[in-house]
Amino acid sequence: MKLIELHILQSFPVSCLNRDDVGAPKTAVFGGATRARISSQCLKRAIRELAKEMSPHLFAGDRSRLIIEPLARRLKDRGVGEARSLEIAKEVGEHLATLDDAAEKRGALKVKTLMFLSPAEMDALAQALAEIVKKDPKPKEFEKAIGKACKTALLKDAADIAIFGRMVASDHSLTLEGAGLFSHALSTHKADNDIDFFSAVDDLQMAEEAGAGMTGTLEFTSASYYRYVGLNLGLLTDPDHLGALPASERKTVVETFLRASILAVPGARKNSMNAHTRPGYVLGLVKNTGQPLQLINAFEKPVSSNNGMLDTSEAKLLEHHEQMKKTWNIKPEWEGSIPKKDLDTFCKEIVAYVG
Repeated sequence: MKLIELHILQSFPVSCLNRDDVGAPKTAVFGGATRARISSQCLKRAIRELAKEMSPHLFAGDRSRLIIEPLARRLKDRGVGEARSLEIAKEVGEHLATLDDAAEKRGALKVKTLMFLSPAEMDALAQALAEIVKKDPKPKEFEKAIGKACKTALLKDAADIAIFGRMVASDHSLTLEGAGLFSHALSTHKADNDIDFFSAVDDLQMAEEAGAGMTGTLEFTSASYYRYVGLNLGLLTDPDHLGALPASERKTVVETFLRASILAVPGARKNSMNAHTRPGYVLGLVKNTGQPLQLINAFEKPVSSNNGMLDTSEAKLLEHHEQMKKTWNIKPEWEGSIPKKDLDTFCKEIVAYVG
């Protein structure tokens, strides 16, 4: 497996970047100690959104339940009658993700599960179905044609689908294994959630009237995190993924993904707890063979320091990395780090290994 790997250390101040079901920062127990945690799903969304902002023509996919009306519009544009277009789009929605009848009664055309599709896939699907409609197929023939039509598009504008993957329970042939690999971010040290008591003043309250307009509490944390991001280059260039792209555009995809993975920060409570920071340290590796390997066990014993956590965490990470290379005969083809290299140089040197 040819791999790009990023091992990222990043400190966040007062924040609640990823909330659980009661609004508290997520946690996990590792090495017998409670750690602050940011889920991989939360990080992936932040990375995907930033990648789309950086390269919108290559990361053009949308994950949505609202796929029926966009497909109906495309069918109408290809000469299918308005009523028939909507009927076909609903049949496709039923095939891919099951129609949400309750939502339709409320006037919203939705499917029950999120579908991850790119504009090129929607266009190819509409074109194929418009051609099929002209032949006036029988219902069963049309149902088979839907599945076939869904596979006609190349992922030329769907680097996000190729990297983050797609699962379609009703049609496994459309399921795509993502080339990206992500860990949950864990604090390198023991971390407990804290409580912020807040009050708000009523601007129009009489001066002689005491008391706040409202009071409440929010939980937050602050921590230094380790996170892992990997990219399976062999899978990424597979014909079912981005094999249809020229090498120059695949390089752009990889560079965009690297930059987004390093720079993206989840946006929760960004107005009241702006936690946007840059990583303190990034170790990058390019491997020709081997398995994806986290270096989280560098922090199985929680880091402790009275002089900041980041420098101590970096030292532990590098010590563990050297031990892993020596013990398991791991020989990266390329190895580099930020801030020893600036972001542009770091990314360009990695991208040089992309075929």
